[in-house]
Amino acid sequence: MIRRAPHLPLVGLLISVFVTSLGLVAAATPSSASAVSTAGASLAANQPRTPTAGSSSLGPTVFVGTGGLTWSDVSPAATPALWSLLRDGASAGLSIQSVFINTCPVDGWLTLSAGNRAAAPGPASDGSRAASDPCAPIPAADHGAVPGWGGYVKAAAATKFDSRLGTLGAQLAGHGACLQAVGPGAGLGAASPSGAVPRYAAFDPARLSGLLSGCRVTLVDVGSLRDPADVASGESVPALASRSAQIKAIDTRIGQVVAATPPGSNVMVASLADAGRTERLGLVVAKGPDFASGTLYSSSTRQSGLAQLADLTVTLLAAGRAPVPAALGGATLKAQSGDGSSVAAASSRLRALVDEDQASHEVHALVPPFFDWLVGIQLAVYLLAALLWRRKYGSPQLRGRVLRVVRDLALVASAVPVSTFLANLFPWWRFQPPMVSVVASVAVFAALLFATARLGPWHRTVSGPMAVICAATLAVLSADILLGSHLQMSSLLGLQPVVGGRFYGVGNVTFALLATGALLLAVAVSGHYVAHGRPHVGAAWAVGIGVVALVVDGAPGWGADGGGPPALLPGLAYLVLAILGVRMTWQRALLVSVSTVALFLLVGFLDWLRPAQSRSHLGRFIQSIIDGGAWDIVSRKLDQNVSLLQSSPLA
Repeated sequence: MIRRAPHLPLVGLLISVFVTSLGLVAAATPSSASAVSTAGASLAANQPRTPTAGSSSLGPTVFVGTGGLTWSDVSPAATPALWSLLRDGASAGLSIQSVFINTCPVDGWLTLSAGNRAAAPGPASDGSRAASDPCAPIPAADHGAVPGWGGYVKAAAATKFDSRLGTLGAQLAGHGACLQAVGPGAGLGAASPSGAVPRYAAFDPARLSGLLSGCRVTLVDVGSLRDPADVASGESVPALASRSAQIKAIDTRIGQVVAATPPGSNVMVASLADAGRTERLGLVVAKGPDFASGTLYSSSTRQSGLAQLADLTVTLLAAGRAPVPAALGGATLKAQSGDGSSVAAASSRLRALVDEDQASHEVHALVPPFFDWLVGIQLAVYLLAALLWRRKYGSPQLRGRVLRVVRDLALVASAVPVSTFLANLFPWWRFQPPMVSVVASVAVFAALLFATARLGPWHRTVSGPMAVICAATLAVLSADILLGSHLQMSSLLGLQPVVGGRFYGVGNVTFALLATGALLLAVAVSGHYVAHGRPHVGAAWAVGIGVVALVVDGAPGWGADGGGPPALLPGLAYLVLAILGVRMTWQRALLVSVSTVALFLLVGFLDWLRPAQSRSHLGRFIQSIIDGGAWDIVSRKLDQNVSLLQSSPLA
């Protein structure tokens, strides 16, 4: 029977949970004093290492934009200009997700202009665009202005991404840096908020030398690859229709730009769009005084060799020595010291970049069927077992054996989620068919975990095997989060770079696994002590396990998950009360709610105190509250959750 307890012990318990969480989070977060005093400095020691090459104020930069190219298209024979840049410069994969499912060339250039996601309006009545809709052509600047600019501005305002077209052009012009645009896409990128393009010229190889030497920042559009086998019906492809011919032509133009670039300048080449309906990672490579050979790093992704489209805008602002608006989500790209510019070193970097591209591409299509089969098979087994038990089919011995088999199947199923992360220790994406190779990789680790849980001495207790799987899940996910979330990247239940929602920390599914593992482990451990008449010890274990999960999930330098702790803390508090036999009243529920909100705001504030480019999602949300754009973020998240709920067959 649940008993009522005095308020003071309960308040003391909850405050201790809260204060312990705050103390550990603060230990993982720079203090307010140190954060303020080190404004503009590198990331904290517990974050990915700060690049050793490059500076925050770059030299003159020529930005070459294209589209449809991936690192899988690059080779010494097919793309000599890109190969030369890869060999001598710093490179990375590029997440180019804008507003819609796939990114058209016009979307990529508009996003470069705004520094946040933007896209041309689609053909639907609400301005949306499906992957089956053709991409609109990029208009060339006419009489110093972009035709149809007002429509682009209206579409950007409707996306709730706080995208202000013309940010790049306005910031550079406002701080005395001219911006030259060469080619239609460059005109979009260089346009002012009114759509004006003060310096524009068509692409002409004979005039490149003069055009590239007049401004501190120059944008050049060398055309985009449109794959004839992948473009939407009704979209016209370039005159050079074959994919290989288009790649050759684009690479030739890139070589012409590189040859015409003034000495001492940085050259950056980026693929800003998909080649058609299929989502892929693009490429970015930079060469020059600020970019030695190696890999590119952005603090916005915290992943060496992976950048996002918004980083390009911030990098160009740094090149023009213009301040970066706080609303921009990107960071300056910097070169990490590499292993030299030899052919062998370049080949090794290319292999890693191709792996990144292939893994992100292959896994993206495998997630829905894997999820559906994983859940569907379990539901069928559990429903069948329930039917056999309730209908009393067969003998009691037979029904008992069925339940034991179902228990083992459930144990295997519980080992699968964490095994999807461990599967990325194998390069499964290199083998065909990818679904078979990834399932085989998952099966190896699931079998090992099942054997450990089922065969150890703990299997004699009801909750022992479950505790082993939960502890393994919590340990693997926590270690991966603390070490940079590498196992999560391009995993079946992890982070998807082509979607570009999150590149580090704890994603939605990872949080679900982390929280479930922590709570069930706390149930198993505390249950042992409750059964032996020591509920306070069990409650202490539950608090300890919960605090570990809270800190790993919520600390800005680790999980950086804004929505996770507010969801986990009430559940943890309720579990602790249940262990102690304390009834949940509305007063206690209110105390838990206030503590949860306070924890979220405090951690967000501590993150906000750090330098702008070092902030995680939490600090940027606090900044959005200050700027008045928080509701756009909240409403966009609500829309996304409602859409996911309505579109999922599992729902």
